[in-house]
Amino acid sequence: MRHLLASRDFREGFVEMLPACVGLVPFGLVCGVGAAAAGADWFAALGMALIIFSGAAQVLAVQLYAANAPVAIIVLTCFVLGLRFLMYSAAMAPYLKPLPRSWQRGLAFLLTDQAFAAAIRRFNAKDDPRGGGLHFLGCGVALWGMWIVTNMAGFFAGSSIPASWSLDFAVPLCFIALVAPLFRTTPSIAAAVVAGVAVVALEALPMKLALVAAGLIGIVAGTLVDMMGERWKAR
Repeated sequence: MRHLLASRDFREGFVEMLPACVGLVPFGLVCGVGAAAAGADWFAALGMALIIFSGAAQVLAVQLYAANAPVAIIVLTCFVLGLRFLMYSAAMAPYLKPLPRSWQRGLAFLLTDQAFAAAIRRFNAKDDPRGGGLHFLGCGVALWGMWIVTNMAGFFAGSSIPASWSLDFAVPLCFIALVAPLFRTTPSIAAAVVAGVAVVALEALPMKLALVAAGLIGIVAGTLVDMMGERWKAR
């Protein structure tokens, strides 16, 4: 740890992410409050913050946990929501290739939207894989640390708030706030509408599979609408 703190690249990455850490506060608090409202103990809340480390995925995981969904469904749902990180990883791979495998695995876990943007800028600015890796590590540690702290703060605050306040409703509201700005194109709107109709129609499916199935149906619908739009433009 002392070696990391002595690294200028690590410190620069850490400091660069501090403004982004402020933006994590409300989402972390809501996830913590949601975990408390769902009946999770502090160990489960801490585990979700430590392992999932994703706003949208964790908000939805809390909802599924509250609905007593099987662990496999929760894991699958989080995986689907995190598919964009496959593209991020592919973009980062050439920059991280010179680093040891242990570094690559650790940095892959800390990959977030904010850390990705900052790391790509740093790698493109300087041809220094090790320095870029330390900068990336600083970004990830700052964000991960803030995420854990705000989650636990929300959990302990939520545990002391009366159930009559219905703060658990903040979890779906938070998720809506995360995804609503994405509905800007016809394919994305079509995917959302079709998925919404599908989840209601498939509500009777066991093990909370309606959510996963509706998500896949929505993806297919959005893709088809996008393909139709491209063909229409090509005419």
